[in-house]
Amino acid sequence: MAQEYIEIHGARENNLKNVSLRIPKRKITIFTGVSGSGKSSIVFDTIATESQRLLNENFSMFVRNFLPKYSQPDADSIENLSMSIVVDQKRMGGGSHSTVGTITDINTILRLMFSHIGQPHVGPSNVFGFNDPKGMCPNCNGLGRKLDVDLDRFMDTSKSLNEGAILFPDYAINGWYWSQLISTGMFDPDKKLSKYAKKEMDDLLHSGPMKIKTKVGAKDFNMTFEGVVTRFTNKYIKGDLKTKSERTQKMVEPYMTMGPCTLCHGARLSQEVLKCKINGYNIADLTGMEIPDLIDVLKKFKEPAAEPLVKAILERLQNLVDIGLEYLSLSRETDTLSGGESQRVKVVKHLGSSLTDVIYIFDEPSVGLHPRDVHRMNELLQKLRDKGNTVIVVEHDPDVIKVADHVVDVGPHAGPQGGEIVYEGSYVNLLKSNTITGRHMLQSVPIKDSFRAPTGKLPIKNAKVNNLKNVSVDIPTGVLTVVTGVAGSGKSSLINEVFQRQHPDAIVIDQSAVGVNSRSNPATYTGIMDDVRKAFATANKVQPALFSFNSKGACENCQGLGVIYTDLAFLNEAKTPCEVCGGKRFKDEVLAYKLNGKSISDVLALNVGQALEYFELKEVVKKLQAMSDVGLDYLGLGQPLSTLSGGECQRIKLASELHKNGSIYIMDEPTTGLHMSDIGHLMEVINRLVDTGNTVVVIEHNLHVIKNADWIIDMGPEGGSQGGQVMFEGTPKELLKAKQSLTSAYLNR
Repeated sequence: MAQEYIEIHGARENNLKNVSLRIPKRKITIFTGVSGSGKSSIVFDTIATESQRLLNENFSMFVRNFLPKYSQPDADSIENLSMSIVVDQKRMGGGSHSTVGTITDINTILRLMFSHIGQPHVGPSNVFGFNDPKGMCPNCNGLGRKLDVDLDRFMDTSKSLNEGAILFPDYAINGWYWSQLISTGMFDPDKKLSKYAKKEMDDLLHSGPMKIKTKVGAKDFNMTFEGVVTRFTNKYIKGDLKTKSERTQKMVEPYMTMGPCTLCHGARLSQEVLKCKINGYNIADLTGMEIPDLIDVLKKFKEPAAEPLVKAILERLQNLVDIGLEYLSLSRETDTLSGGESQRVKVVKHLGSSLTDVIYIFDEPSVGLHPRDVHRMNELLQKLRDKGNTVIVVEHDPDVIKVADHVVDVGPHAGPQGGEIVYEGSYVNLLKSNTITGRHMLQSVPIKDSFRAPTGKLPIKNAKVNNLKNVSVDIPTGVLTVVTGVAGSGKSSLINEVFQRQHPDAIVIDQSAVGVNSRSNPATYTGIMDDVRKAFATANKVQPALFSFNSKGACENCQGLGVIYTDLAFLNEAKTPCEVCGGKRFKDEVLAYKLNGKSISDVLALNVGQALEYFELKEVVKKLQAMSDVGLDYLGLGQPLSTLSGGECQRIKLASELHKNGSIYIMDEPTTGLHMSDIGHLMEVINRLVDTGNTVVVIEHNLHVIKNADWIIDMGPEGGSQGGQVMFEGTPKELLKAKQSLTSAYLNR
């Protein structure tokens, strides 16, 4: 059969310069190139967007109103597209009710199996679900944990109500709920709570809803009163707190204490459902096991009626093992998974699909994988291809690039200096090409010769969080410590949970989003904008607020957004550039004011590299240089933060935190999204941090970073219950001799 191609002509999204490209169908094509070169503009903003847009056009206008809106990519033509599925690194939410078992649909098959052959029989399959009112534990609403009020923090019994005995902010003196409490007439406001009789205290804390008459001004008023703990429980505990705003969560959490549910002991299900068993196991026993143990148990189920169901479950479980997630259990909540784990769980969901000729698009699938496990992801990509699908991958890891049938290298540099195809062809020929990627594929980074001496130590003692097995280890101060180990070995538990809790002032630089609204950008986030506004104001003798599109300077037609959103009922919401300001976001009078020949809009259109040449302001140059140092030269000062990738979010945070001394920095896989050539810049930044007296702790799989550490803590030996131990601590040179460490074998590469 003749080779078919996806054909793109004249693509101009973002920084793309009229790119034309042929991508072979039913093959693995890997896009590589420096960060910001335009890989994502081709793969996500052109191919994926157009595929989704065309798919959505098949639906009625009514249905389309409920679907995500995609505008047509800026390209002359895109031909031979199939349906695309994007498997990205966005963390899976879902609150406490979403688990690995529910998201992969394995729980659905398990429930079916128990409803058919479990004894004693309790009913249809939905009864075995902790999200179903008939099946959930009535005490904890299917959460498995019971939140209770921490009374020691909630109230001070040495005080009276008038002295502010109830510490929870809702009951602040003279506040609405405090006044309601006093106006019931049930409690002496001047009596210390420690002197309350048992009945009084019970009424104060736990009384159920009761109607009482109270006066508001001159009028009598009927209202419902309930005990302070009863009200708190109904409002914050019975509803899933994770669905409330971040501000509310922060306010409420200190007054709560979490423990296993006293009725179901964490199983989440009603007692009746838990009595239903197969071979002595109930459904919660099975979902609580690590995957290899669950596979062993299921293989012993010999009931003929269950055979097809067991086969389907085993197939999906084996996919989880093959992809390197064998340390998870089906009861693991999805919002506790890392970005890399989330991506791999999504892959498992698609592996069970019988759809073919689909375009699967992956965003750095090697993230969070130890070098030992990268081959597992490669085998998975090949499995998807061999089923007759087109696999497109954006990737920087040389071990993944090796399995490409076709490589597209985008460059030559980032931002305006990128957006061109610098190489396309086979992997073998990429190595011979003189592109930045081709050259770096052939380079090997040596282990450094000298290591900094620690200035002290920060001990971790007897850590038992998650899978940690009574771990005691010292984090040396004043040096670069890299924490390594396979996925699930306990790196994050040790550093992000135990160590971070001991050092709440540590500067944490992770991959969570830095801003989700279209009004915040790199200039506002790093504080550059404040200095720029002042400079414009001084030069033009006007107010600084004029130079803000969130304030007085905003175009009145679009309120400083630069675009007008038109709601077309059942049609897509139309986004058009503002006719008045032409997308520049400011009033005309503001744009007339100049600083060194440029208006405020011209300045926001500059990228970091261009802004460095333009500005002479010391404070601004310092912040721009920090962004340049972390490889963000190509980032536009006015680019909305909501468009940044996880790796870019992490680096912009790093840039804004670079000026501190004597601090502890914790970084979680800072090489995410970085090309091989950019990691050298990142190491310069990290070394500068250490040399100015900071302690830097990095969780990382990248060998370039590991070889440049002063101290390594290697966790293992495996993931989950087979991990949680310190396998090695010492310098990279000493790690070479540590045969018990899985990381050791890869250091010579």
